[in-house]
Amino acid sequence: MTRLTRSRSIALAALLATGLGLGGLTACSADPSGSSDPAETPGSADPAASGAFPVTVESSLGDAVIEAAPQRVVTIGWGSADTAIALGVTPVGMEEAVWGGDGDGYFPWVREAIEENGAELPQTFTVSPEVDVEAVLELEPDLILAPQSGISQDDFDTLSAIAPTVAYPGEPWRTAWDEQIAIIGQALGKGEEAAGLVDEIDAQLAEAAAQNPEFAGLSFAYVYTAEPGSLSLYQQGDPRVDLISALGLVEDPAVAAVPITAGTFASTVGLERADLLDDVDVLFAWYNDQANADQIAAQPLFAQVPAVVRGSYIPVVDNQLAMASSLLTPLSVPWALDSYVPLIADAAERVQ
Repeated sequence: MTRLTRSRSIALAALLATGLGLGGLTACSADPSGSSDPAETPGSADPAASGAFPVTVESSLGDAVIEAAPQRVVTIGWGSADTAIALGVTPVGMEEAVWGGDGDGYFPWVREAIEENGAELPQTFTVSPEVDVEAVLELEPDLILAPQSGISQDDFDTLSAIAPTVAYPGEPWRTAWDEQIAIIGQALGKGEEAAGLVDEIDAQLAEAAAQNPEFAGLSFAYVYTAEPGSLSLYQQGDPRVDLISALGLVEDPAVAAVPITAGTFASTVGLERADLLDDVDVLFAWYNDQANADQIAAQPLFAQVPAVVRGSYIPVVDNQLAMASSLLTPLSVPWALDSYVPLIADAAERVQ
């Protein structure tokens, strides 16, 4: 991380000290249109000229009041950079892709899209164990997008002191993919274009489903079990599950009935409940690498799961594919489908 100059360090200290006050002022501002519905926010190639601004985007952590078309956007969390780029706005900074990214911290579909557009690659920064606020401040953003993230109230208040910050509308990491795109479109003054992106993704998934009618009606579960003895079940609303469902498969009823564990985006039950997977036709999981997948497969309780026994089990060990299939964005979906659909087709052939 680049060290701040003394003057910038002083500015950061002052910003942190006044963050709550500035955040409060932001939250008290009002949208003159009286609406925060993305569908009611006009979008055009020139948002400022169309009257799209100012606009207020609400979230569980507070409101973001965006006075004019953003020029310097920073993104935090999953998928925001993808959607901004697809809407013609390349961020000046984005969260580093630590897991599944390339050597420079970019997902391949993000790098490909930026380079194809001839734009400059964004500066990356870390968010773990905490958001690198100094790096964000140096980027001088006029908008921070984090609608699919885990930022805290303190993070939001601090970031809002730097620039209007768009957080999630419900729980952390639980923003539906289409809602995320709509929120970003609203914040950028490109609501109509964002709706078009959602339609394009729906069409791509529908086409893949139509080309693979054998997927229809097959039951599935997507699990996290990368640690010995663990078993968590991803549920509807998680992009991993939503993507597979859109291809025609149906989440197994026994799996879908398990309540989501508080504070998470999955149902954590432990491997002793492997019997929940007895009627699953196709089983999905992701792992850090092949050694990790082999370690889990060696557990007797996991090895006897019917889908594992018959080979209708898809253990994703390619980190980039795991991430691409964990997102539903305008950039990740076509990238994921090329590799994911053949894997599902092979597994479907093994279902008896």
